[in-house]
Amino acid sequence: MMPFRKGRYEVLAATTEGEIRESQRLRWLCFLGRNAATDQPDALDADDYDSRCSHVVIRETASGVMVACFRMLTLESGAQIGDSYSARYYNLSRLRDFSGRMVELGRFCIHPEWHDPDILRLAWGALARHVDEQQVALLFGCSSFIGTDTEGYADAFAMLRERHLAPKRWLPRVKAPNVFRFARALRLRRPDPRAAMAEMPPLLRSYLAMGGWVSDHAVVDAQMDTLHVFTGLEIRAIPPGRARLLRATMA
Repeated sequence: MMPFRKGRYEVLAATTEGEIRESQRLRWLCFLGRNAATDQPDALDADDYDSRCSHVVIRETASGVMVACFRMLTLESGAQIGDSYSARYYNLSRLRDFSGRMVELGRFCIHPEWHDPDILRLAWGALARHVDEQQVALLFGCSSFIGTDTEGYADAFAMLRERHLAPKRWLPRVKAPNVFRFARALRLRRPDPRAAMAEMPPLLRSYLAMGGWVSDHAVVDAQMDTLHVFTGLEIRAIPPGRARLLRATMA
């Protein structure tokens, strides 16, 4: 991916060991450090998928501070879906028949001290560029809710059940030992739309606004202290107006 600048920020690929370690440090701050009793200056969030993925970072140009990062794993088709990180938590056998190129978006995070909405817009702009360059047909990954208290997200999960479940032909099945089957548990609940959107993680809201869909259950991840749902976005389903806005981000 060619680097590009927009406003205060620069989007670029992380290729050196130091850049990847810096992104792993940011991931630790976002996913694990928030629950740590004390700061751990050398702590990283790293796993065996890092060496297989391409890494993208966003920096504030003036200071050089890394304000966001994510990684991408490209698969040639659904035949390789078992190689994805998500397949550790979800039975994705129905997606084996997907014929197009796929990209798994993982470990997306924004620095906890930065709240500029332009950061998320630039991240989606970078994804749009990658999708165009690589002729990707499906984006997918795990969208995380902070914490494991399902009651706090009842309206969000009820809205996911009511409006955003995956088509049956792609619907992930249960694999993880600890899950919250929200489509079943909340089948009678009518969500409050305003409360539901307030509870949604920003990344998931973006997926849904573009026509994304989710699994019918959330994985309870005690290690990361999150609830996460499998999320998919077929590129052909993105409304044309949304697609134009994403590409305009890179102009």
